[in-house]
Amino acid sequence: MDLPIVAGVDGSEPSARAVDWAADEAALRGASLRLVYASLWERYEGVSLAHDLSEPDEQVRAEDIVEAAERRARRRQPAVKVTSEVLPEEPEYALVRESRTAFAMVLGCRGRSGMAEALLGSVSLMVAGHAHCPVIVLRGSHDNQARGGTHGRIVLGAGDAPAGTAAVRFAVDEALLRGVELEAVRAWQRPAHSATGHPLIVGDPGRLRQQQAAEVLEEALRDAPDGLRVQRRVLEGRARDALLAVSREADLLVVGARRRPGHFGLQLGRVAHGVLHRAGCPVAVVPEPV
Repeated sequence: MDLPIVAGVDGSEPSARAVDWAADEAALRGASLRLVYASLWERYEGVSLAHDLSEPDEQVRAEDIVEAAERRARRRQPAVKVTSEVLPEEPEYALVRESRTAFAMVLGCRGRSGMAEALLGSVSLMVAGHAHCPVIVLRGSHDNQARGGTHGRIVLGAGDAPAGTAAVRFAVDEALLRGVELEAVRAWQRPAHSATGHPLIVGDPGRLRQQQAAEVLEEALRDAPDGLRVQRRVLEGRARDALLAVSREADLLVVGARRRPGHFGLQLGRVAHGVLHRAGCPVAVVPEPV
């Protein structure tokens, strides 16, 4: 594989988990690993101020951080080629630019600010909403250890798009590479005001919606390989709530996010935004061109 797996690092415990996960992902896919640290601290504060305070300047600290991350990655996956770079710019913009030449990007749920994990860090949210490659945000743990195979299950949140979408392909590949089951989930809701007399909905207003949800799942998985173990689940309720519930027993939750050319706002959608903030496992947001 020519494109690397990229991990954003900043010396925090969540970024240490990102290094572990990214190293494992690179090993699974036969890819290289690129570690990136980005900060504008020197531009705003200046090296002289750091020296006046008898503290190491940001460049020295950044180099220490990436060197430690490199050592960690090589200990975890000695066969993976590891490179690193310190970039003197805003991390959000640096990582989005890096995503143009990455197979996937791995980020911690928060950075050195120490924000509670119940809320997603601003860098991770911004990158997930604008990246050009899949972004894996490591939720679901409160220490610096990445645990990739606890439940033996990859969950796919099936959207309205047909088979062969980027999210479906990514989820299938992850399940095959790990040798685990793929659980595809589609949520449905009963209509608020049901028509009467229609032969498909007499006695059960939600039956038509449930049937449609099952058909969407079948279409999404139409091209899944025969050797893949697949479980299909049609759940009543809001999509976000259904995915949050199943995320507690998953190793990775995969959702798609549509990218609209010329649109500069956060391009996530309500479901992806919700699971990024609250999921009980790592979340992969896969961009889907419109």
